[in-house]
Amino acid sequence: MALAGKQILLIVSGGIAAYKAAVLVRRLKDAGATVVPILTKGGAQFITPLTLAGLAEHPVYEDLFSL
Repeated sequence: MALAGKQILLIVSGGIAAYKAAVLVRRLKDAGATVVPILTKGGAQFITPLTLAGLAEHPVYEDLFSL
């Protein structure tokens, strides 16, 4: 577990590569990291908050004031 004990803040914005965030979260979790996802409105056009939350096992922050 190369990333055991590490916390990674993953910000997903509205680019075409946003759909790859799900794979990235899964790989980071497999490596032992804690992933805290932030999803912009544009990013939500490519991947749902429910998908990110399920894979990250952490709530998804979608609003500046929800931090």
